[in-house]
Amino acid sequence: MAYLDQLTEFLKENKIPFKQLDRYCQAFTHSSYVNEHRHLKIEDNERLEYLGDAVLELTVSNYLFNLKPALSEGEMTKIRAQLVCEPSLESYARNLNLGKLMLLGRGEENSGGRERPTVLADAFEAFIGAMYLDLGMDTVYSFVHTIIHKAYQKGEVTQVFDYKSTLQELVQADSKKAIEYRIVSETGPAHNRSFEAIVLLDGITLGRGIGKTKKEAEQQAAKGAIEILAKSCEKK
Repeated sequence: MAYLDQLTEFLKENKIPFKQLDRYCQAFTHSSYVNEHRHLKIEDNERLEYLGDAVLELTVSNYLFNLKPALSEGEMTKIRAQLVCEPSLESYARNLNLGKLMLLGRGEENSGGRERPTVLADAFEAFIGAMYLDLGMDTVYSFVHTIIHKAYQKGEVTQVFDYKSTLQELVQADSKKAIEYRIVSETGPAHNRSFEAIVLLDGITLGRGIGKTKKEAEQQAAKGAIEILAKSCEKK
């Protein structure tokens, strides 16, 4: 099946009344594909990803704001962070099988790009950005609300705890304390990369973590820091 036919079938299956097919084609075009096909003068999905990120923030905020019983501002902030974090975006992308729609360069393809969490998460955001430009916010609201409602109702948001936000809250009382995250190492092949992060408090390493993405590694570092702070409080 030709790519545009495959893309059209995907949009119809998901009840998306598209008008500009090229928008969605761009949403699934990876920079590696553009680099290998410069003669085509096409754009990758990075700008759409940027737009989709902002649209998702607003859409998810709207969903949480209208939930009943009403949630507090703090509860909405924490749940939103979980619903739009990279592991959640990757999960949405996998459920939609977006990997099969990606246009990848040969190197990215051969190194497992279709299964890479960051590629999938970015593609989902770009897809939302394309939908917004093509059909407007009402269509995006309807589509995204269906997806996140399933995740929220199934309790999937509880599986991804936002340790970074919690750590920030713990040290927030002392405004002089500064939190900083650093990626200190990257190991493994391109399709199965592992990152190690540290979190520093006033320049002193407080936690260390490892993850499949930089964001996951930072979350694990924050988790380690929280555990150390908790033990410190117990000794007092």
